[in-house]
Amino acid sequence: MQKEGERLIPINIVDEMKSSYIDYSMSVIVSRALPDVRDGLKPVHRRVLYGMYGLGVFSNRKYLKSARIVGDVLGKYHPHGDSSVYDAMVRMAQDWSLRYPQVDGQGNFGSMDGDPPAAMRYTEARLKKISDEVLSDLDKETVDFQNNFDDSLQEPTVMPTKVPNLLVNGTSGIAVGMATNMAPHNLSESVDAICAYIDNKEITIDELMQHIIAPDFPTGGIIYGYDGVRDAFHTGRGRVVLRAKVNFEEIGNRNAIIVTEIPYQVNKAEMIARTAELVKDEKIPGIHEIRDESDRKGLRVVYELKNDAIPNVVLNLLYKYTALQTSFSVNNIALVHGRPEQLNLKDIIHHFVEHRHEVIVRRTQYELKKAKERAHILEGFMKVIGTQDALDRAISIIRHSANPQAAKEGLIEAFELSDIQAQAILDLRLARLTGMELDKIRDEYDAIMKEIENLEDILANEPRRFQIIKEELIEIKEKYGDERRTEIDYSGGEMSIEDIIPNESVVLTISHAGYVKRTSLSEYKIQSRGGVGNKAATTRDSDFLEYIVSATNHQYMLFFTEKGRCYWLRVFEIPEGSRTAKGRAVQNLINIEPDDKIKAYIRTNNLKDSEYVNQMSVVMVTKNGTIKKTSLEAYSRPRVNGVNAIEIRDNDQLLGAYLTNGTSEIMIATKNGKCIRFPEEKVREVGRGSIGVRGIAMEDNDEAIGMIVVNDVENETVLVVSEKGYGKRTAVEDYRITNRGGKGVITLNITEKTGNLIAIQNVTDEDGLMIINKSGVAIRMGMDEMRVMGRNTQGVKLINLKKNDEIAAIAKVEMDKDVEEDSEELEEGEEGVGTLFDDQEENTAPQTENENTAEENSDSEE
Repeated sequence: MQKEGERLIPINIVDEMKSSYIDYSMSVIVSRALPDVRDGLKPVHRRVLYGMYGLGVFSNRKYLKSARIVGDVLGKYHPHGDSSVYDAMVRMAQDWSLRYPQVDGQGNFGSMDGDPPAAMRYTEARLKKISDEVLSDLDKETVDFQNNFDDSLQEPTVMPTKVPNLLVNGTSGIAVGMATNMAPHNLSESVDAICAYIDNKEITIDELMQHIIAPDFPTGGIIYGYDGVRDAFHTGRGRVVLRAKVNFEEIGNRNAIIVTEIPYQVNKAEMIARTAELVKDEKIPGIHEIRDESDRKGLRVVYELKNDAIPNVVLNLLYKYTALQTSFSVNNIALVHGRPEQLNLKDIIHHFVEHRHEVIVRRTQYELKKAKERAHILEGFMKVIGTQDALDRAISIIRHSANPQAAKEGLIEAFELSDIQAQAILDLRLARLTGMELDKIRDEYDAIMKEIENLEDILANEPRRFQIIKEELIEIKEKYGDERRTEIDYSGGEMSIEDIIPNESVVLTISHAGYVKRTSLSEYKIQSRGGVGNKAATTRDSDFLEYIVSATNHQYMLFFTEKGRCYWLRVFEIPEGSRTAKGRAVQNLINIEPDDKIKAYIRTNNLKDSEYVNQMSVVMVTKNGTIKKTSLEAYSRPRVNGVNAIEIRDNDQLLGAYLTNGTSEIMIATKNGKCIRFPEEKVREVGRGSIGVRGIAMEDNDEAIGMIVVNDVENETVLVVSEKGYGKRTAVEDYRITNRGGKGVITLNITEKTGNLIAIQNVTDEDGLMIINKSGVAIRMGMDEMRVMGRNTQGVKLINLKKNDEIAAIAKVEMDKDVEEDSEELEEGEEGVGTLFDDQEENTAPQTENENTAEENSDSEE
């Protein structure tokens, strides 16, 4: 009912709702949910820091009750509920929430399992050291202040931060009609990028990305793929895929997946509970038990597997169905001059640098003003007490004045002082009138004048101001910079990793039991022929290294199994291990069947190069002498579960696979010392599903041991090695060209002393040779040490073997002439170690009369 004197004003409800909702939404956007681009803080975080600044709880002071801090912030600056302030302060203290925490909390501040913090009356807090840099120079009129909610106090509108807080800590918030989700980054990388921008304002985002590589999350983990990162840096929006950091261990007789880092913002307890439900519902088979073994030393979640489970398959299911793989949707929206804007990487850096420049200017102006005020007073001192007569005259004026005001006026009139100078003279203590104090005043005046000159130069010299910004940033980096926590798996995306991963030479080793590793070639030092060798790998009982291959990080590895399937890996995807490391079971890297085994491999270049894959062919040979040729293009589309490569018959086995270019020559050797040479065109190209044709005819007790592909007949030589350490180099021309399917000629006279032939390789003087025996001892030697000899010889001893040891494998490697010879050889008496070569006899006895057995020219298909 309308009261007397009141007037009703009719308002359209639609217009009122629009106006009120816009006011509300702008309040949420500007005063609650979005950070300022300059300091990266929302109002509540800024008020927490300023409240703690006002209470003096700096990093070098004692802790203060959280309730006291929250109460002060609420009463002075933040008119909302106490939980809004305390929850914000708690997050600022959690090292799994912020990359660089700003509050130092004491007590229960929650956990990664989602446990709530203790009540504010139980916890204590103070500022972190890095927060001192955020608040630095706040008292030097560097930023604007505004009235608080009741106009009783002033609060800063922005912090004069030296730390690029928006970049390094990120933020997230939901406003009205928009949201922000900014990823944290590494401080050292961010400083490097900002300094690069200061040096070159026209720098491109791609050039900035050479410094600030990707987000760096406080919980570590792995960024899987780079496309989302690139999109976020270029546009301000992108989807970054995060994976947990895992490794494989053997616990008892079971394999286990060990998680040591989880994706950002994942609740560990919920993740484990959800995984347990999926295991119970049989959506993730193969898991026997899940345990959380995390403690103060770090995070550790154990997924113990069943005996028949393939670790790599289980891990892929965990990535697919659980929070071991999540995505972080970057949406860089922040307030620029009070308006929300979407920002790319360069925009964020630009606005931070502009803010720092303004802070430097205002700080310098403030310091200049203070310096001039002090100089003005010092000038007054020197006028009045600079000489004994002037001092006596001033004292006389003061003594004969009726009151301070009269004394001040007398001094002003007598010495032509300003009011401020005269008051400063009256405020002087008598002790300052001594001769020594006068000298100090003169020295202080000289120092002040130099400081004024310096400050005026800073204000007049813009390049110098930017240099100061750089110097302060570099100081921040030296104080608080650290190593990147989040790794990047470029293979998960489309980025060309050739620009990221150095294409260095490596040695890949594969053991008989299927353990594989990648080791830098420089770890294997060069030794002379007949050397002792050095320990190459730690293998399991009854295991030995079976394959060694030199490669570069950018190449592909195609693995062929004894069941005739083919699998793919990039070389850099194979885990790196030291020379003595056991390596990783290949079943953990590719989805090979449990009862299958790797029998051959080839290295290829880029499989996406259509011209390359159509020019090259894959030639395979089996133990029974079957040979098969297929275009590399048939293997150029990698599949997770592999593809059929060759049909293997009963009692046969794949021995090797090789790349050919269409004009190569093929040589196949057998364990009884026979070898055949024929042109590649003698083998017609067939599809992946075919069996192949006969490569060499053998006696019943014989079998093929390997094949080589010769491309340079004049310069390449044939190296054959027997199981008891004998070998020789022979010119390719010594083996005459025949048709495919013949019996071949004798390549090594097999005796009890030499043992059966185990390897054939094509080498030149520039090549190196890696020899490894079944006990794990390796020797690396240069082929230039081994002269070329006739096919009619037994060869020389390459490595001395002890205790019935045998050679397991040889591989051709590149020789690094700058590598010094390895002097740290194994002790002579150590088990399984050869001795220095001392019996370099060369047997040139003629071979048997049956050496030149007529070749069979059968071309029949098998």
